[in-house]
Amino acid sequence: MKIKVKAYAKINLLLDICAKRNDGYHDLFMIMQSIGIYDTVTVERIKGREIRISCDNADIPLNEKNIAYKAAEEFFNANKIRVTSRGIHINIIKRIPHDAGLAGGSADGAAVITALNKLYNKELSDEELCKIGAKVGADVPFCITGGTLLAQGIGEVLSKVKPLRKCYILLAKPEIGVNTKSAFSQFDSNGKTHNPDCLGMLCAVQSRNLKDISSRLENVFEQFIEVPNRIYMKEIMRNNGALGACMSGSGPTVYGIFEDKENAENAARELTQYAKDIIITVPVNKGCKYQIIE
Repeated sequence: MKIKVKAYAKINLLLDICAKRNDGYHDLFMIMQSIGIYDTVTVERIKGREIRISCDNADIPLNEKNIAYKAAEEFFNANKIRVTSRGIHINIIKRIPHDAGLAGGSADGAAVITALNKLYNKELSDEELCKIGAKVGADVPFCITGGTLLAQGIGEVLSKVKPLRKCYILLAKPEIGVNTKSAFSQFDSNGKTHNPDCLGMLCAVQSRNLKDISSRLENVFEQFIEVPNRIYMKEIMRNNGALGACMSGSGPTVYGIFEDKENAENAARELTQYAKDIIITVPVNKGCKYQIIE
């Protein structure tokens, strides 16, 4: 038996870093949204005790550095599964751009935890799966649950909010990547110049007013992370009818929210001079969607 999982990417409608914690992590306030671009992660049991990873993208590590590998180890440890029963093969087909601020690695980790819960017949709740995911990475609990959520703490404290209305989301990722750890280090060194309007965004999300939400998009990382041509990419999106534009995660992907798909397509054509990966997608209401293959 195999478990095939669609592992959906995310964007941050709002991202604020509240403070650095004594344990080295950071307290966050994020409103996060799952989007329709996904990696396909297939997990099956094999003989032995090896966690084997394969991937169609040569840039992805196939060892213990991969979040998918770490997720499997944490699942096995949390459920006290014998070492001799830990043989699995994880195959990852990448569609989410790498080092993009879209939680591609976290989505893969979430997919592995979701798949192993089925393969090993553990029947753990989403809350229990998220506790495992939080040990792997801050975005993993959100990627397990998905939809539209308020995430606090280091990202593991999740609260339901109203779902985003139908719209089109244009993603534009430049050639460069941004390392999340170094991005947080820059916050530790530089701080922030002002605080995002967290309460205003939360009220806008709860009212489901797409224009109000889009006018309040904000990411504190934009205050100290330099992304080439970010200003021009945002300008192209707005000039083509985007209700708002923002950077996702620690970057470098810039996204715009559109009511009209044709406007998003027009912007996409103009962005080719600035971005390597350009994708038009939509909001989705879950983080992982699994299928059992006999």
